[in-house]
Amino acid sequence: MNSIQKKILVLVIAVLFIMAAIWISLTYYNQKMQNQYNDILERYLIMNEVTSESQQIVAALNNYLIDPTESNLKELKLNMAQIQRTKDEVSKFRNIDNDSALTNYENLIDSLVETTNQSVLARTGQQTEDYLSAFSEVSRISKYISEMTLTLIDTELKTYDRFYRSIIDSSGELRMLGIWLLLLITLLVLLLAHWFSKRITRPVNQLTEAAHELSLGRFDLKIEVDSNDDEISFLAKMFDKMRININNYLSEIKQKAQLEHELQESKLLLQESQLRSLQSQINPHFLYNTLDILSKKAYLEGSEETSDLLVSVAGLLRYNLQRLENSAALFEEVQVLKQYIDIQHARFTDRLHFHMEVDDSCLAMKIPRLTLQPIVENAVIYAIEPKENGGSIYFRVKDDADYVRIEIEDDGPGMTEEKVKEILQVNTKEARGHFTGIGINNVVKRLSLFYSCNDVFDIESKLGIGTKVILKIPKTRRMEGNEATPNRR
Repeated sequence: MNSIQKKILVLVIAVLFIMAAIWISLTYYNQKMQNQYNDILERYLIMNEVTSESQQIVAALNNYLIDPTESNLKELKLNMAQIQRTKDEVSKFRNIDNDSALTNYENLIDSLVETTNQSVLARTGQQTEDYLSAFSEVSRISKYISEMTLTLIDTELKTYDRFYRSIIDSSGELRMLGIWLLLLITLLVLLLAHWFSKRITRPVNQLTEAAHELSLGRFDLKIEVDSNDDEISFLAKMFDKMRININNYLSEIKQKAQLEHELQESKLLLQESQLRSLQSQINPHFLYNTLDILSKKAYLEGSEETSDLLVSVAGLLRYNLQRLENSAALFEEVQVLKQYIDIQHARFTDRLHFHMEVDDSCLAMKIPRLTLQPIVENAVIYAIEPKENGGSIYFRVKDDADYVRIEIEDDGPGMTEEKVKEILQVNTKEARGHFTGIGINNVVKRLSLFYSCNDVFDIESKLGIGTKVILKIPKTRRMEGNEATPNRR
């Protein structure tokens, strides 16, 4: 596929390469001219330094002759050493044009140093006429050096005059060349950009017209664009496939709409049948009110155990009839659990051994309604009912730092790891409880939604040993202010 991005990238790289080549050439030429300028300026500066240092030697010699101290002598020697180093720098400027003049210049510097040494020796030997004569010679040579410096600089200016002119001419030509190249590159980029834009905008306009036709509901027109095998061509093909798919979906939607209409009529008939069925059922409030009357009657007749049992059944029924969406305090759940166990004790007598350990400081915690009783009921169904000798159920509530730990343990047959995973993943349909019709899956799902986390419910089980259900109730809700749990199904 010829990518548009690849074409544009090639164009940009070509333009950048040309501009980079031009920039490098200009930079190299400018740097070369700058280096030549620096060399010439360095010549002038070093020659001026020779003049300045010769004058410093004259001044230092005068100071020594007037006051021949060690410090004045030391300063004089430093000046002579410095002018010797500068002379070595001047020697590097030698060429065919200035060879003779530069040789005389170096001889003058040597004479200046030699005469200065003679004057120092004469002053040390107290030869007044000799060191004064030498001093006069040093002053004269210093003047010659100054004049010779001007002569050399003038010679250099004449030598490089043509060079300066050629540099100026070349700079002008280079500037004009840069301007023409800039104009040429600009024109080339504009032409290529126009060509690229036409190659892109023409098929895009065709796609736009096709989209407009689709918006009007004309899904029978085939989409074709005038483009090479690039992204726009691929987009047009995909757009045409989308048109075909939409056309097919519309046909399917019309068929499904007709089926949905027929199904809705069937649902209305079914709801009407269910309503009539519900109207024929016993009012549950009438049922637990009747249980209250029977419990009082049994108590008056001296059947206290039967009265307590009826009270427990009525209380449990009343609690179950409350809205499942509301939360309840752990205290309420424990009380309902006790009523349920009283009922089961009447059923299983000595076969059921129930042990309860509750930390009273945890009873104010809020949990979803009907959480504990379905779990204990599940333990009764699978751990107590099948065994002839019954079994034991242990119920514990503990304060465990950041959460309240609730354990419901039995000594039943246990479960396999696969069964435990199915329950925790809420992807199985296990048997529901006898009393409430609520199964473990329902409890797991409501706890996860109520606390907005999946680590509240856990199961530890081994075959032949028993099962332990562990609830870790957070002391701080992750979704504050939400006291509702999902509707039971």
